[in-house]
Amino acid sequence: MSLPIKPAAQCAFDQISLGEVMLRLDPGEGRIRTTRHFTAWEGGGEYNTSRGLRKCFGLKTAVCTAFVDNEVGHLVEDFIMQGGVATDFIKWREDDGIGRTIRNGLNFTERGFGVRGAVGVSDRGNTAASQLKPGDFDWQHIFGKLGVRWLHTGGIFAALSETTAQVVIEAVKAAKQHGTIVSYDLNYRPSLWKSIGGLKKAQEVNREIAKYVDVMIGNEEDFTASLGFEVKGADHNLSTIETDAFKAMIETAVQEYPNFKVAATTLRRVITATKNDWSAILWHDGKFYESRKYPELEILDRVGGGDSFASGVQYGFLSANDPQKAVDYGAAHGALASTTPGDTSMATRKEVEKLMSGGGARVQR
Repeated sequence: MSLPIKPAAQCAFDQISLGEVMLRLDPGEGRIRTTRHFTAWEGGGEYNTSRGLRKCFGLKTAVCTAFVDNEVGHLVEDFIMQGGVATDFIKWREDDGIGRTIRNGLNFTERGFGVRGAVGVSDRGNTAASQLKPGDFDWQHIFGKLGVRWLHTGGIFAALSETTAQVVIEAVKAAKQHGTIVSYDLNYRPSLWKSIGGLKKAQEVNREIAKYVDVMIGNEEDFTASLGFEVKGADHNLSTIETDAFKAMIETAVQEYPNFKVAATTLRRVITATKNDWSAILWHDGKFYESRKYPELEILDRVGGGDSFASGVQYGFLSANDPQKAVDYGAAHGALASTTPGDTSMATRKEVEKLMSGGGARVQR
Protein backbone atom coordinates (compact mmCIF):
# COMPACT_ATOMS: atom_id res chain seq x y z
CA MET A 1 0.00 0.00 0.00
CA SER A 2 2.60 2.51 -1.13
CA LEU A 3 4.07 4.11 -4.25
CA PRO A 4 7.43 3.04 -5.77
CA ILE A 5 9.16 6.34 -4.95
CA LYS A 6 12.90 6.68 -5.49
CA PRO A 7 14.99 7.35 -2.36
CA ALA A 8 15.79 11.02 -1.74
CA ALA A 9 19.51 10.26 -1.49
CA GLN A 10 19.54 9.16 -5.14
CA CYS A 11 17.92 12.33 -6.50
CA ALA A 12 18.88 15.98 -6.85
CA PHE A 13 15.22 17.00 -6.59
CA ASP A 14 12.27 15.69 -4.65
CA GLN A 15 9.87 17.21 -7.17
CA ILE A 16 9.84 19.27 -10.35
CA SER A 17 6.88 20.86 -12.07
CA LEU A 18 6.32 21.59 -15.75
CA GLY A 19 4.07 24.54 -16.55
CA GLU A 20 3.65 28.24 -17.10
CA VAL A 21 4.27 30.76 -14.32
CA MET A 22 2.45 34.07 -14.77
CA LEU A 23 2.62 37.43 -13.06
CA ARG A 24 -0.57 37.64 -11.00
CA LEU A 25 -2.00 41.12 -10.49
CA ASP A 26 -4.45 41.30 -7.60
CA PRO A 27 -6.73 44.29 -6.77
CA GLY A 28 -7.05 43.06 -3.16
CA GLU A 29 -10.48 43.88 -1.80
CA GLY A 30 -11.38 45.80 -4.95
CA ARG A 31 -12.30 44.82 -8.49
CA ILE A 32 -10.18 44.56 -11.63
CA ARG A 33 -12.41 46.94 -13.55
CA THR A 34 -12.21 49.76 -11.00
CA THR A 35 -8.91 49.36 -9.15
CA ARG A 36 -6.09 51.92 -9.22
CA HIS A 37 -3.42 49.60 -7.88
CA PHE A 38 -2.50 45.91 -7.93
CA THR A 39 -0.46 43.66 -5.67
CA ALA A 40 1.92 41.50 -7.68
CA TRP A 41 2.42 37.78 -7.08
CA GLU A 42 3.56 34.83 -9.13
CA GLY A 43 1.37 31.84 -9.85
CA GLY A 44 0.75 28.86 -12.07
CA GLY A 45 -1.27 25.70 -11.53
CA GLU A 46 1.69 23.36 -11.90
CA TYR A 47 4.39 25.57 -10.34
CA ASN A 48 2.30 26.29 -7.24
CA THR A 49 2.81 22.70 -6.10
CA SER A 50 6.61 23.07 -6.26
CA ARG A 51 6.51 26.26 -4.24
CA GLY A 52 4.26 24.69 -1.61
CA LEU A 53 6.50 21.65 -1.29
CA ARG A 54 9.57 23.86 -0.92
CA LYS A 55 8.29 26.71 1.23
CA CYS A 56 5.86 24.87 3.49
CA PHE A 57 7.32 21.37 3.59
CA GLY A 58 11.03 21.99 2.99
CA LEU A 59 11.57 19.67 0.02
CA LYS A 60 13.94 20.32 -2.89
CA THR A 61 11.95 21.44 -5.93
CA ALA A 62 12.42 23.06 -9.34
CA VAL A 63 10.24 24.38 -12.16
CA CYS A 64 10.53 23.82 -15.92
CA THR A 65 9.13 26.86 -17.71
CA ALA A 66 10.08 29.76 -20.01
CA PHE A 67 10.14 33.56 -19.83
CA VAL A 68 11.00 36.44 -22.10
CA ASP A 69 14.32 37.96 -21.05
CA ASN A 70 12.97 41.34 -19.93
CA GLU A 71 12.11 43.11 -16.69
CA VAL A 72 8.73 41.38 -16.28
CA GLY A 73 10.28 37.95 -16.81
CA HIS A 74 12.94 38.67 -14.21
CA LEU A 75 10.32 39.95 -11.76
CA VAL A 76 8.56 36.57 -11.93
CA GLU A 77 11.95 34.85 -11.62
CA ASP A 78 12.60 36.89 -8.47
CA PHE A 79 9.32 35.69 -6.96
CA ILE A 80 10.28 32.10 -7.76
CA MET A 81 13.67 32.53 -6.10
CA GLN A 82 12.03 34.04 -3.01
CA GLY A 83 9.94 30.88 -2.77
CA GLY A 84 13.07 28.72 -2.81
CA VAL A 85 12.19 26.85 -6.01
CA ALA A 86 15.25 26.12 -8.17
CA THR A 87 15.45 28.07 -11.43
CA ASP A 88 17.96 25.75 -13.14
CA PHE A 89 15.56 24.73 -15.90
CA ILE A 90 14.03 28.09 -16.87
CA LYS A 91 14.38 28.82 -20.58
CA TRP A 92 15.01 32.46 -21.47
CA ARG A 93 13.75 33.81 -24.79
CA GLU A 94 14.86 36.95 -26.59
CA ASP A 95 12.59 39.97 -26.22
CA ASP A 96 11.20 41.26 -29.52
CA GLY A 97 10.76 44.72 -28.00
CA ILE A 98 6.95 44.99 -27.84
CA GLY A 99 5.64 41.48 -27.30
CA ARG A 100 4.43 41.03 -30.86
CA THR A 101 5.70 37.46 -31.19
CA ILE A 102 6.58 36.45 -27.62
CA ARG A 103 5.75 37.75 -24.16
CA ASN A 104 5.28 36.89 -20.49
CA GLY A 105 1.85 35.88 -19.19
CA LEU A 106 -0.31 38.04 -16.93
CA ASN A 107 -3.18 36.87 -14.73
CA PHE A 108 -5.57 39.44 -13.26
CA THR A 109 -7.43 37.87 -10.32
CA GLU A 110 -10.05 39.26 -7.97
CA ARG A 111 -10.94 37.23 -4.91
CA GLY A 112 -14.70 37.62 -4.75
CA PHE A 113 -16.69 38.17 -1.57
CA GLY A 114 -20.00 36.78 -0.34
CA VAL A 115 -22.41 36.47 -3.25
CA ARG A 116 -19.82 37.90 -5.69
CA GLY A 117 -17.67 35.09 -7.06
CA ALA A 118 -13.94 35.22 -7.75
CA VAL A 119 -12.93 36.38 -11.25
CA GLY A 120 -9.83 35.50 -13.25
CA VAL A 121 -8.81 37.27 -16.46
CA SER A 122 -5.69 35.77 -18.02
CA ASP A 123 -3.64 37.55 -20.66
CA ARG A 124 -1.35 34.81 -21.93
CA GLY A 125 -1.46 34.63 -25.72
CA ASN A 126 1.92 34.00 -27.44
CA THR A 127 3.73 33.59 -24.14
CA ALA A 128 7.21 32.11 -23.92
CA ALA A 129 5.88 29.10 -21.99
CA SER A 130 3.15 28.44 -24.59
CA GLN A 131 5.86 28.23 -27.25
CA LEU A 132 7.85 25.51 -25.49
CA LYS A 133 8.30 22.48 -27.74
CA PRO A 134 9.74 18.97 -27.57
CA GLY A 135 13.52 19.05 -27.25
CA ASP A 136 13.63 22.24 -25.19
CA PHE A 137 14.38 20.31 -21.98
CA ASP A 138 16.96 17.56 -21.63
CA TRP A 139 14.74 15.09 -19.80
CA GLN A 140 17.34 12.34 -19.93
CA HIS A 141 19.72 14.59 -18.00
CA ILE A 142 17.03 15.74 -15.57
CA PHE A 143 15.50 12.35 -14.78
CA GLY A 144 18.41 10.08 -15.64
CA LYS A 145 21.53 11.88 -14.43
CA LEU A 146 20.25 14.34 -11.80
CA GLY A 147 17.37 12.24 -10.56
CA VAL A 148 13.85 13.38 -9.63
CA ARG A 149 11.47 11.59 -7.30
CA TRP A 150 8.25 13.20 -8.56
CA LEU A 151 7.11 15.11 -11.67
CA HIS A 152 3.97 17.23 -11.57
CA THR A 153 2.26 18.80 -14.56
CA GLY A 154 -1.29 19.41 -15.67
CA GLY A 155 -4.06 20.21 -18.07
CA ILE A 156 -3.58 23.98 -18.00
CA PHE A 157 -0.09 23.75 -19.48
CA ALA A 158 -1.15 21.02 -21.90
CA ALA A 159 -3.90 23.33 -23.22
CA LEU A 160 -1.68 26.30 -24.03
CA SER A 161 -0.68 25.08 -27.52
CA GLU A 162 -0.15 22.04 -29.72
CA THR A 163 3.51 22.01 -28.73
CA THR A 164 3.00 22.24 -24.95
CA ALA A 165 0.83 19.12 -25.09
CA GLN A 166 3.70 17.41 -26.91
CA VAL A 167 6.16 18.62 -24.25
CA VAL A 168 3.99 17.09 -21.52
CA ILE A 169 3.89 13.74 -23.34
CA GLU A 170 7.65 13.86 -23.88
CA ALA A 171 8.21 14.64 -20.18
CA VAL A 172 5.90 11.99 -18.72
CA LYS A 173 7.34 9.31 -20.98
CA ALA A 174 10.89 10.17 -19.89
CA ALA A 175 9.85 10.29 -16.23
CA LYS A 176 8.33 6.82 -16.46
CA GLN A 177 11.48 5.53 -18.17
CA HIS A 178 13.54 6.60 -15.15
CA GLY A 179 11.14 5.53 -12.38
CA THR A 180 9.90 9.00 -11.46
CA ILE A 181 6.35 9.23 -10.10
CA VAL A 182 4.10 11.31 -12.40
CA SER A 183 1.16 13.33 -11.10
CA TYR A 184 -1.22 15.27 -13.31
CA ASP A 185 -3.93 17.76 -12.40
CA LEU A 186 -6.65 17.66 -15.05
CA ASN A 187 -7.64 21.28 -14.26
CA TYR A 188 -10.11 21.56 -17.15
CA ARG A 189 -10.54 25.18 -18.33
CA PRO A 190 -13.01 25.56 -21.24
CA SER A 191 -11.57 28.99 -22.12
CA LEU A 192 -8.13 27.49 -22.83
CA TRP A 193 -9.43 24.81 -25.18
CA LYS A 194 -12.10 26.90 -26.93
CA SER A 195 -9.97 28.13 -29.83
CA ILE A 196 -7.88 24.96 -30.34
CA GLY A 197 -10.49 22.26 -30.76
CA GLY A 198 -12.66 22.51 -27.66
CA LEU A 199 -13.82 19.53 -25.67
CA LYS A 200 -12.92 17.00 -28.36
CA LYS A 201 -9.30 18.16 -28.45
CA ALA A 202 -9.09 18.31 -24.65
CA GLN A 203 -10.13 14.67 -24.42
CA GLU A 204 -7.77 13.59 -27.21
CA VAL A 205 -4.78 15.22 -25.51
CA ASN A 206 -5.61 14.26 -21.93
CA ARG A 207 -6.45 10.66 -22.76
CA GLU A 208 -3.02 10.23 -24.31
CA ILE A 209 -1.25 11.82 -21.33
CA ALA A 210 -3.31 9.74 -18.88
CA LYS A 211 -1.57 6.57 -20.08
CA TYR A 212 1.61 7.66 -18.26
CA VAL A 213 0.12 9.09 -15.05
CA ASP A 214 0.52 7.49 -11.62
CA VAL A 215 -1.39 10.07 -9.57
CA MET A 216 -4.41 11.68 -11.23
CA ILE A 217 -5.95 14.74 -9.60
CA GLY A 218 -9.27 16.22 -10.59
CA ASN A 219 -12.90 16.50 -9.64
CA GLU A 220 -15.89 14.81 -11.25
CA GLU A 221 -16.25 17.58 -13.85
CA ASP A 222 -12.54 17.35 -14.74
CA PHE A 223 -12.76 13.60 -15.29
CA THR A 224 -15.90 14.02 -17.38
CA ALA A 225 -14.65 16.88 -19.57
CA SER A 226 -10.98 15.91 -19.89
CA LEU A 227 -11.25 12.13 -20.11
CA GLY A 228 -14.82 11.60 -21.32
CA PHE A 229 -16.10 9.59 -18.35
CA GLU A 230 -19.74 9.95 -17.35
CA VAL A 231 -21.48 9.13 -14.11
CA LYS A 232 -25.20 8.47 -14.42
CA GLY A 233 -27.19 11.09 -12.59
CA ALA A 234 -24.24 13.43 -12.05
CA ASP A 235 -25.27 17.09 -12.17
CA HIS A 236 -22.44 19.28 -13.45
CA ASN A 237 -24.33 22.42 -12.43
CA LEU A 238 -24.04 21.61 -8.75
CA SER A 239 -21.58 23.72 -6.76
CA THR A 240 -20.12 20.57 -5.20
CA ILE A 241 -19.41 17.01 -6.20
CA GLU A 242 -20.80 14.16 -4.17
CA THR A 243 -18.43 11.62 -2.69
CA ASP A 244 -20.38 8.76 -4.26
CA ALA A 245 -20.14 10.37 -7.72
CA PHE A 246 -16.38 10.65 -7.42
CA LYS A 247 -16.07 7.07 -6.22
CA ALA A 248 -18.10 5.81 -9.19
CA MET A 249 -16.01 7.93 -11.56
CA ILE A 250 -12.74 6.57 -10.22
CA GLU A 251 -13.89 2.98 -10.31
CA THR A 252 -14.66 3.50 -14.01
CA ALA A 253 -11.41 5.37 -14.70
CA VAL A 254 -9.05 2.83 -13.14
CA GLN A 255 -10.53 0.07 -15.25
CA GLU A 256 -9.53 1.94 -18.40
CA TYR A 257 -6.27 3.26 -16.95
CA PRO A 258 -4.85 0.53 -14.71
CA ASN A 259 -1.66 2.61 -14.50
CA PHE A 260 -3.45 5.01 -12.10
CA LYS A 261 -2.06 4.23 -8.66
CA VAL A 262 -3.77 7.19 -6.95
CA ALA A 263 -6.71 9.44 -7.78
CA ALA A 264 -7.66 12.38 -5.58
CA THR A 265 -9.83 15.46 -5.39
CA THR A 266 -11.03 18.16 -3.06
CA LEU A 267 -14.71 18.06 -2.13
CA ARG A 268 -16.14 21.52 -1.75
CA ARG A 269 -19.61 22.94 -1.45
CA VAL A 270 -19.64 26.62 -2.33
CA ILE A 271 -21.93 28.38 0.14
CA THR A 272 -20.61 31.83 -0.79
CA ALA A 273 -17.34 33.04 -2.32
CA THR A 274 -16.03 33.41 1.22
CA LYS A 275 -17.51 30.31 2.84
CA ASN A 276 -17.08 26.73 1.58
CA ASP A 277 -17.52 23.31 3.07
CA TRP A 278 -14.14 21.69 2.42
CA SER A 279 -12.71 18.17 2.55
CA ALA A 280 -10.92 15.70 0.27
CA ILE A 281 -10.96 12.10 -0.88
CA LEU A 282 -8.22 9.87 -2.31
CA TRP A 283 -8.26 6.44 -3.95
CA HIS A 284 -5.27 4.10 -3.73
CA ASP A 285 -4.90 0.36 -4.26
CA GLY A 286 -8.64 -0.28 -4.37
CA LYS A 287 -9.47 1.70 -1.23
CA PHE A 288 -10.83 5.20 -0.60
CA TYR A 289 -9.39 7.50 2.05
CA GLU A 290 -11.18 10.61 3.30
CA SER A 291 -9.79 13.63 5.12
CA ARG A 292 -11.41 15.26 8.11
CA LYS A 293 -14.08 17.78 7.11
CA TYR A 294 -13.71 21.54 7.39
CA PRO A 295 -17.31 22.80 7.41
CA GLU A 296 -17.97 26.43 6.49
CA LEU A 297 -14.29 27.15 5.90
CA GLU A 298 -13.84 30.90 5.67
CA ILE A 299 -12.10 31.81 2.42
CA LEU A 300 -9.91 34.85 1.85
CA ASP A 301 -8.60 33.80 -1.58
CA ARG A 302 -9.68 30.48 -3.10
CA VAL A 303 -7.28 30.58 -6.07
CA GLY A 304 -4.53 28.02 -5.58
CA GLY A 305 -6.33 26.03 -2.89
CA GLY A 306 -6.48 23.00 -5.16
CA ASP A 307 -2.79 23.32 -5.98
CA SER A 308 -1.94 23.40 -2.28
CA PHE A 309 -4.07 20.28 -1.87
CA ALA A 310 -2.01 18.63 -4.63
CA SER A 311 1.29 19.59 -2.99
CA GLY A 312 0.07 18.28 0.37
CA VAL A 313 -0.85 14.97 -1.24
CA GLN A 314 2.61 14.79 -2.80
CA TYR A 315 4.24 15.53 0.56
CA GLY A 316 2.24 12.80 2.27
CA PHE A 317 3.58 10.25 -0.18
CA LEU A 318 7.12 11.66 -0.46
CA SER A 319 7.58 11.88 3.32
CA ALA A 320 5.64 8.87 4.59
CA ASN A 321 4.33 7.02 1.50
CA ASP A 322 0.98 6.85 3.27
CA PRO A 323 -2.34 7.47 1.46
CA GLN A 324 -4.23 8.56 4.59
CA LYS A 325 -1.53 11.07 5.49
CA ALA A 326 -1.47 12.22 1.88
CA VAL A 327 -5.16 13.15 1.81
CA ASP A 328 -4.93 14.66 5.28
CA TYR A 329 -1.92 16.82 4.42
CA GLY A 330 -3.58 17.82 1.15
CA ALA A 331 -6.89 18.88 2.68
CA ALA A 332 -5.30 20.79 5.55
CA HIS A 333 -2.74 22.54 3.33
CA GLY A 334 -5.42 23.52 0.81
CA ALA A 335 -7.65 24.84 3.59
CA LEU A 336 -4.87 27.00 5.04
CA ALA A 337 -3.85 28.29 1.60
CA SER A 338 -7.41 29.54 1.13
CA THR A 339 -7.02 31.83 4.16
CA THR A 340 -4.18 33.91 2.69
CA PRO A 341 -3.87 36.03 -0.48
CA GLY A 342 -2.05 34.95 -3.63
CA ASP A 343 -1.83 31.66 -5.53
CA THR A 344 0.64 30.01 -3.19
CA SER A 345 0.58 28.80 0.39
CA MET A 346 1.90 30.88 3.30
CA ALA A 347 1.42 28.01 5.77
CA THR A 348 4.10 26.18 7.71
CA ARG A 349 4.28 22.41 8.13
CA LYS A 350 3.58 22.79 11.86
CA GLU A 351 0.41 24.75 11.10
CA VAL A 352 -0.71 22.11 8.61
CA GLU A 353 -0.10 19.30 11.09
CA LYS A 354 -1.88 21.20 13.85
CA LEU A 355 -4.95 21.60 11.64
CA MET A 356 -4.78 17.94 10.62
CA SER A 357 -4.93 16.94 14.28
CA GLY A 358 -7.97 19.11 14.95
CA GLY A 359 -6.23 22.22 16.28
CA GLY A 360 -8.23 25.45 16.25
CA ALA A 361 -7.60 29.11 15.52
CA ARG A 362 -6.68 30.30 19.01
CA VAL A 363 -4.16 33.12 19.15
CA GLN A 364 -0.53 31.91 19.19
CA ARG A 365 1.52 33.91 21.73
